[in-house]
Amino acid sequence: MVILILAFAYLLGLLVTAIPGGNYAILGLGILLAIATALKQVYQQKQFRKARIQQFIKQKETRKDALKDPIEFADKISKTPRPKMPFWVWLLAGIIAFLASVYLQIRTPQPASDDISNLILNSGNSQDLLITVRGEINSIPRLTRSGRGQFWLKANQVNEITNNNTPISVGRDVSGLVYVTLPLLKTTGLYPGESIAITGSLYQPQPPSNPGGFNFKKYLAQQGAFAGLRGRYISHDDSQPAPWGLWKIRQRITRAQAKLLGVPEGSLLSAMVLGRLAVDLPYEIRDIFVQVGLAHILAASGFQVSFLLGIILAVTQRFSPKIRFGLGLLTLLLYLGLTGISPSVLRATLMGLAVLIALVTQRQTKPLNVLLGVAILLLIANPTWIFDIGFQLSFLATLGLMVTVPPLMQGLNWMPPFFASLIAVPLAVTIWTLPLQLYIFNVLSPYSILVNIIASPLISIITLGGMASALVALMLPGMGSLIAQGLHYPIFGLIETADYFSQLPGNSIAVGRISLMQLIALYSLNLLIWGYFIWFNSDSNPRFSTSKKGLIPILFCVTLAVLIVVAPGWYTKTSQFQATILGTPKEPILVIEEQGKVTLINSGSQNTAKFVVLPFLNAQGVNEIHWSVATHSQLGLSIGWPLILENVPIKTFYDNPAPKKTYQATNDVILKTLNQQKGSYIPLTLGQPIMLGSVQIELLNAQPPVIRFKLGQKVWTLLGETTPNDQNQLLEGQKLTPTQVLWWSGEPLTAEILSVLKPEIAIASSNSIDPKTVETLSQQRTQIFWTGRDGALRWTPTQGFETTLDFDETDGSFL
Repeated sequence: MVILILAFAYLLGLLVTAIPGGNYAILGLGILLAIATALKQVYQQKQFRKARIQQFIKQKETRKDALKDPIEFADKISKTPRPKMPFWVWLLAGIIAFLASVYLQIRTPQPASDDISNLILNSGNSQDLLITVRGEINSIPRLTRSGRGQFWLKANQVNEITNNNTPISVGRDVSGLVYVTLPLLKTTGLYPGESIAITGSLYQPQPPSNPGGFNFKKYLAQQGAFAGLRGRYISHDDSQPAPWGLWKIRQRITRAQAKLLGVPEGSLLSAMVLGRLAVDLPYEIRDIFVQVGLAHILAASGFQVSFLLGIILAVTQRFSPKIRFGLGLLTLLLYLGLTGISPSVLRATLMGLAVLIALVTQRQTKPLNVLLGVAILLLIANPTWIFDIGFQLSFLATLGLMVTVPPLMQGLNWMPPFFASLIAVPLAVTIWTLPLQLYIFNVLSPYSILVNIIASPLISIITLGGMASALVALMLPGMGSLIAQGLHYPIFGLIETADYFSQLPGNSIAVGRISLMQLIALYSLNLLIWGYFIWFNSDSNPRFSTSKKGLIPILFCVTLAVLIVVAPGWYTKTSQFQATILGTPKEPILVIEEQGKVTLINSGSQNTAKFVVLPFLNAQGVNEIHWSVATHSQLGLSIGWPLILENVPIKTFYDNPAPKKTYQATNDVILKTLNQQKGSYIPLTLGQPIMLGSVQIELLNAQPPVIRFKLGQKVWTLLGETTPNDQNQLLEGQKLTPTQVLWWSGEPLTAEILSVLKPEIAIASSNSIDPKTVETLSQQRTQIFWTGRDGALRWTPTQGFETTLDFDETDGSFL
């Protein structure tokens, strides 16, 4: 018990680093518990001595007994009870937790003095730093969403540094890991360990500029990298043969499986066998599987390790325990190298090693103790994994299988075991991983359990067949390809199943942000139910399994969990009134939230809609858009609408009536989708105000677009991209009037148009602003914002405008 407390103290000490001052709080808690325990022990000893004296006085024959047989008399006197948990345990736990937080801070990657990222800071300009970097490739090139090749480079030297076309340094030794992207064809044939030279733009990753956005800077920092390189040219000696490595075995397997199956079937099979990190799985397939709750099958985990280890142990039954241990260990290490050293595979490997040790020593192991021991070992080796989402989900899923599957199987004992396990396994995993998924992704997949139940037989067949195909492909690639081809129909069925559920209405429900306290409350309910079933288990209480006593606390906790998730978000949405200008360059996008009703102004491009607008709507818990307005007629600024409509229904769509020939194809898609959703399509009319809740909007000019909003007591003017000639025509037509908030795309504005508008606040959806425009606005004492510097801007009637960069980093994992 003492060891368990100290182990949990170490875990808790790592976790509380996510809370400012959490390390001192946990140390103080340990000291308080130690003092309370010590005082309790002193009080109990005093009470015991007092009771013993009273008992001594009441006994008439006490002295006689003591004189006749003092030894027997001493045995009759009650001994002072030993405390169940000494005070020093809590004190030591607090110290261990505090030291764990310090250890994590020490082990958190920081750039060295000669790290390549320091070149950006020294140059003073991270946007235009051309550099030639020499180094060694540290990973197999992968395909990015933008269609470029990506790999990690271990830098050791830079040969040229040019800033604004001015050489500032030639030749310098550096260190550090660099995130490199190159045109896809230029990464063909590259392999780990190869020495190369790359010329490109060195940049410093930035935090997300929008709430709900991906924190690229934090992701790189977790990998120990602090700079990125957009490569243009690459120089390497392709005449030298590639050295041997585990990556060649991985490549041999993936090529054999894709030879006859093709893409995406072959890539999916390889991902299910070796993990998605070992193969370029098309992002369309990956997104569908993530959306319906099947992302776990794309990661190498305990199922593959158990299968391989089971085969080895079955084949070597006649061998001695030492030989079986050696072969099993070799298999585990080989598979670990093939899949890449990820936390989830390390966890499965170490647990497999525990099984081998138990086999050699002929001792039984306690799975929970093994799981906790593996977690501690991994977090001592790399404490930063405590915030790795893969590490967290892997251990939570394994914990769910250990503690929740048995009671579920007991509750489903009226079903055949095979079908009961199909329900119990995905349900147990979901119970323990869903709170964390809601906290990280802000999205609920209602069909995930059903999809996993339906897909479980296919997943088992594909994984087992894929493992067999991989093993055979090591020796006979052609035979491995034939075995993989035999899995065509199961793989096709799995893809079709995932695609079908991804198209169903309500396949993804945005729940909004989950706070850390809500996350703790949800897992407290899980622990409460677990403890309840341990206390009232069917072995010690046979009537429990046949009564309703087991169902009542489950329903109570489920109801309470729903309230914990839904109630705060519902209260916020029904009471708030805010407008958010998203941090996008040259794409003015506004989201207005008023008492649960949402208005979306513009969609941006497809990438903007996918990586900016939809994540923001998910973070806000938006599942329906009541009004949308397309103010711009350009294809590039409106092509994201079909993607938004696929994910979030729109009730009423207002469109700019300006001619848009290049936009016609996308417009047809919008009309078709709106018709399917029973939404309305209404062209805007010049000079005719419309009411979107309490917000008034009026189209003053169609091309270039000029829109006037009235939010609360503020008058906004959205000025589309204009040339000086367009601005003069707007002035001649007298379509502009003074405004309190000017919102535009950041292009130069003439002094004449600014003298007419006279804004109190000017907001540019741009990475930069024309210096002359800034000078004119400053002379008018206008407060200036631009999204390239300030990120997304949030407006409320009480607080006015404020940036979201300081307090909206929602992609971190803090469990």
